[in-house]
Amino acid sequence: MLTTRNKTRKVKIGKLTIGGGSPIAVQSMTKTKTADVAATVRQIHELEAAGCQIVRCAVPDKASALALKEIKQQINIPLVADIHFNAEHAVIAAEAGVDKLRINPGNIGSLEKVKSVVAAAKEHGIPIRIGVNSGSLEKEILKASGGHVTAEGLVKSALKNIEILEKLDFNDIVISIKATSIPMTIAAYDLLARKVYHPLHIGITEAGIPGTGSIRSAVGLGAILNAGLGDTLRVSLTGDPVEEVRVGYEILKALELTFHGITIISCPTCGRTDIDVASIAREVETRTRRIKQPLKVAIMGCEVNGPGEAADADIGLAGGNGMGLIFREGKVVRQVEETEMVDALVDEIESMAIK
Repeated sequence: MLTTRNKTRKVKIGKLTIGGGSPIAVQSMTKTKTADVAATVRQIHELEAAGCQIVRCAVPDKASALALKEIKQQINIPLVADIHFNAEHAVIAAEAGVDKLRINPGNIGSLEKVKSVVAAAKEHGIPIRIGVNSGSLEKEILKASGGHVTAEGLVKSALKNIEILEKLDFNDIVISIKATSIPMTIAAYDLLARKVYHPLHIGITEAGIPGTGSIRSAVGLGAILNAGLGDTLRVSLTGDPVEEVRVGYEILKALELTFHGITIISCPTCGRTDIDVASIAREVETRTRRIKQPLKVAIMGCEVNGPGEAADADIGLAGGNGMGLIFREGKVVRQVEETEMVDALVDEIESMAIK
């Protein structure tokens, strides 16, 4: 049974509120060079269409920081500037109108530089996400654990960086602590949630290519979410960021934490199957990706579980021997041949989605 959501304070990111029991937000990060405004805006529009609610851009240089103002003017979702090592870039990003800064106060430089970032965030009314990563843990924390990254070390780094901001009277904070190790990440978030009231952004860092990375992310994020933790999430995949958004929503839908878009339930097939369930399911999923309304679609290949599963869905197909029955809200509405199944299902889905 799903644990009750962990209580965190509310934080505004543009017009979006996270924490405090707000719906868990799905975010992603652009893979373009941020200074290339046209390419970056085009990718953000693709992410918006997929349902992305927050987008982050890397800011490795001044040109990227300066490009944020123009990018912000052309998009509709909150924009986060990802800053490392350079306080000036963070100040420029805040002045450009970004909705959140992602920094690690420990690597931004002297206390005076941290103060300049905090002052800019206060002036423009934007939060700061402290991002702790297993690949960039402070040397003194690594030394204390014999050179090894540990869950305790990740939490110690997060608390140290939180203290820096809180001493500057800044509390509009979001925290993330990510590792490539799934058990370590789960343990770290569990420890951190016992010590802070700030919203948590969750993820498995550098999860890998879409196939294995989606599995790793689902296992790790699923465990964290099912413990009631997490206010925003990102699935970190090597490839198209739109896939990160799709997988993120599928994880939330699997735990019944959101109801967004089409959920396809299809049988695994066996020797009784007489239609090509796999190709039908793939094509229906591809053709209905842009639909945001939550609908359950069952695609079943035989008479054993097919009629029952199909009838239980909003829309369903129970196929057999080259023919199929299409159900809508439990009632048979059409009988179609296999060559017509995809078009017929998509027609029914689209008509239900716009009613």
